Amino acid sequence: MNIVCLDMEGVLVPEIWIAFSEASGIPELRRTTRDEPDYDKLMTWRLGILKEHGLGLKEIQATIARIDPLPGAKAFLDELRSMTQVIILSDTFEEFAKPLMEKLGWPTIFCNSLEVAENGEITGYKMRCEKSKLTTVKALQSIGYDTIASGDSFNDLGMIQASKAGFLFKSTEQIKRDYPQIPAYEEFDDLLAAIKAAL
Repeated sequence: MNIVCLDMEGVLVPEIWIAFSEASGIPELRRTTRDEPDYDKLMTWRLGILKEHGLGLKEIQATIARIDPLPGAKAFLDELRSMTQVIILSDTFEEFAKPLMEKLGWPTIFCNSLEVAENGEITGYKMRCEKSKLTTVKALQSIGYDTIASGDSFNDLGMIQASKAGFLFKSTEQIKRDYPQIPAYEEFDDLLAAIKAAL
């Protein structure tokens, strides 16, 4: 019994915070989990910048509405889902992910949620569990699944290394250098072939 666990941002869709950084003209918001391994530190810093600029959920959702999946992502996901179970494991938030899941054909996603004030200010966030990707992979293994995982960032390494097969996809040169033992791919066809071989 196999189940494939995929990261979302950088793998299936563009990075939301990078897109919002460009839309808002705030270059600091380009920082992602590719740059900062500590997610709590990263999110606390992001929320501080949003507050400073008077930006909230509405502005971010307006940017997300214009984001399309990466070229080939939906076809990749459709073919993968025809062969095996797939779950997207993301550190993003339900409030961000929904329009993107619609464009990808409503795959299953496990993510987190935002705390939003009545005026739309994002006041905090609620993580589903600690080290959510690794914890979820271990939970799936505990109920009889073999996991195959792929992602691009520091926060994906735990689930990749804990799985029976794991792959970097569209990752940074630094992460690929630091983890040469993890096969790394740039094209969906190559990742699909690697996953097929591991099934």
